[in-house]
Amino acid sequence: MESAMLARLRVDLDDAGYTVEALQQVWGPEADAALHRGDRVPALRNARATEPTPLALLARLFLVHDVLNDSELDGAFPGLGAAGIRSLGVVDEVGRAALDVRPLTSLDATGAVDWWIVSDLDEQALGTALPPDHVLGVGGASLTLAALQPTTPADRVLDLGTGCGIQSLWAARRSRRVVATDISSRALELAGATFALSRVENVELRHGDLYAPVAGERFDRIVSNPPFVITPRREGVPVYEYRDGGRVGDGIVEEVVRGAADHLVPGGTAHLLGNWEYRADEDGLSRVTRWLEQAGLDGWVIERERQSPAEYAGTWIRDGGTRAGSAEYERLMREWLDDFAARGVTAVGFGYLVLRLPGPGSSPLLRTEVVSTARSDAASGLGDALLAGLALHDRLATLDDAAFLTLRCVVAGDVTEERHYWPGAEGPTVIRLRQGGGLSREIEADAALAGFVGASDGGLSVGEIVSALAHLLEVEEGALREQLLPQVRELLMTGLLRLSA
Repeated sequence: MESAMLARLRVDLDDAGYTVEALQQVWGPEADAALHRGDRVPALRNARATEPTPLALLARLFLVHDVLNDSELDGAFPGLGAAGIRSLGVVDEVGRAALDVRPLTSLDATGAVDWWIVSDLDEQALGTALPPDHVLGVGGASLTLAALQPTTPADRVLDLGTGCGIQSLWAARRSRRVVATDISSRALELAGATFALSRVENVELRHGDLYAPVAGERFDRIVSNPPFVITPRREGVPVYEYRDGGRVGDGIVEEVVRGAADHLVPGGTAHLLGNWEYRADEDGLSRVTRWLEQAGLDGWVIERERQSPAEYAGTWIRDGGTRAGSAEYERLMREWLDDFAARGVTAVGFGYLVLRLPGPGSSPLLRTEVVSTARSDAASGLGDALLAGLALHDRLATLDDAAFLTLRCVVAGDVTEERHYWPGAEGPTVIRLRQGGGLSREIEADAALAGFVGASDGGLSVGEIVSALAHLLEVEEGALREQLLPQVRELLMTGLLRLSA
């Protein structure tokens, strides 16, 4: 797209006040809630009934897929006009949006920002199944990966498989230079438009498959939501560039994981989404651990969800726009289930991967866990929490129990405690610690661990608290120390406790 024309479009969007907050006011909260449920009719009716301001016209065009006449297009784009917006390919000859141009507001530890994201229309707007070269807009996975990105500064960042460019926008706020790659030429074109509209200039676009465009280069940080969907490599099964990496099974995730070792600086980290197969002869998380060990990487892998082969197949067949219950849906389901059966797949896990190339001062870590409670918004601080956990792991790994007992801890500010009692009981039957940010963990605690957390205000050392608890609970101090120290180390690494300054 021509840069001068994009600059004029940016002025039109800016002058209209085309932001997330302003759009909600065009049609009101009830219609906005309906729109988020996939029902555009209330918002469309309200938008048509309002004064045809540039903002209201933009809302009708891009968010509820209304058709605008040339006079309305001139009103929506005073600088470009109807002819100009058509020449950009944003609106078709009929007056309907040909691309999705949507505002996004982000809030994280570095502050708030408003962007405009350019992508292809979804299946609801198209009314048909998606084309193979579809460029996905901002969805749940995009926001999850945004939460997984740390907000700490980095010199060079690689956005592997940039799509519409959304991850590069976040990365560009925290780094000197971002290299964004994609195998799809169309994705790179739309990502370039996203960067131009959002006034982001420190991103370099490169075309190619996975790490090929950055051969021989290393980065401080890699972020990627790779096209990891496990699609049968069979004739007649649709393949979509934005989600299908062209490998068998979970091979694309394995390739991204292994390749990170050749493209990170020592101590550099990769922050990825992915899925992995559980097979009759191998656990899914064990598969990922094997990839990490063979690549020489540290890793912290968190599984958020696990689906059966039928659940997984149904999710992605519908994602492509094929209606459940149709003859085509049933044909595709048979293909997917046959493909899973051929490899002995019993389930598929989804989640996050944080990888690190060992560097000076790092201590080996291969950690896998299942956590279903994690938040997926940028404000959760998930990426920062996991990086802090890696750093704390390195520090604690050098301390024996005697040194650990001298540390002082404080409860993290986002931790709350929940207690449940049987009627008339003197003590609680359940004590649960809840984490507000990070992975939003829920920890079941006994009286000793809850007592330790409650006493952790930085005033006493770990050893002093253990000694006091042993006296209070009337238990042997050595046995209590043996129980609590591993639990306290875990709470420190996972962010429920912090070291006192």
